[in-house]
Amino acid sequence: MRQPDELRPLSFELGTQVHADGSCLIKLGNTHVLCSASLEERVPGWMKGEGRGWITAEFGMLPRSTHTRTDREAAKGKQQGRTVEIQRLIGRSLRQAVNLWVLGEKQITLDCDVLNADGGTRCASITGAWVALALAMRKFDLSHALVRQLSAVSIGILDGAKDATWMGRSGLMLDLEYEEDHRAAVDCNLVAAMPMDSEDLEIVEFQSTGEGRSFLRDEALSILDLGLLGCQRLMVAQSEALG
Repeated sequence: MRQPDELRPLSFELGTQVHADGSCLIKLGNTHVLCSASLEERVPGWMKGEGRGWITAEFGMLPRSTHTRTDREAAKGKQQGRTVEIQRLIGRSLRQAVNLWVLGEKQITLDCDVLNADGGTRCASITGAWVALALAMRKFDLSHALVRQLSAVSIGILDGAKDATWMGRSGLMLDLEYEEDHRAAVDCNLVAAMPMDSEDLEIVEFQSTGEGRSFLRDEALSILDLGLLGCQRLMVAQSEALG
């Protein structure tokens, strides 16, 4: 049985899309996301002439990535609000990984397609997208523009447990799968970064919501500490995968 401070089984398969500039399939438990990076020698029109680049993202769930089939958003003619929210999160997070002025007037699009969803799809997408981004930067000899390593993880307080800590008590849980997320009283996502020339972790985004109850300041700090621990472990796995 997985301990409250353990990640689900994690793997990265690199080069899964032969035509992409960088790609990987991240598997985090039963959440599997195909991530790819595509570099173009252009930027959005509103950025032309500024001398800096841009990182953007698109996110999608395949019809049978969930328990029941969902229609493709293209068939509906518009994206759901959740999809827009997640791809904006991925894009603004990954922009923290790159010095856009050093990148120059180039755009990198990160595509994250969920093959199997079992909780933590946005976090797995960010973690896998960073690997795809690093591979694309390596391909075009732009690794010097990659200034931060990035990963993301979910954290929750389960069953409305009060005064939850992850040392000795079971209320706080790292890297929630769907069933755990479904019964979480407090639901959080953390995006963390580590500068390439440092081992200090930085917070990029910290989303916390009291789904079933409110939570205390001390609980928020425990959530943050556990999330940073998880992000650090994800970064070690990213580095090992990239070699």
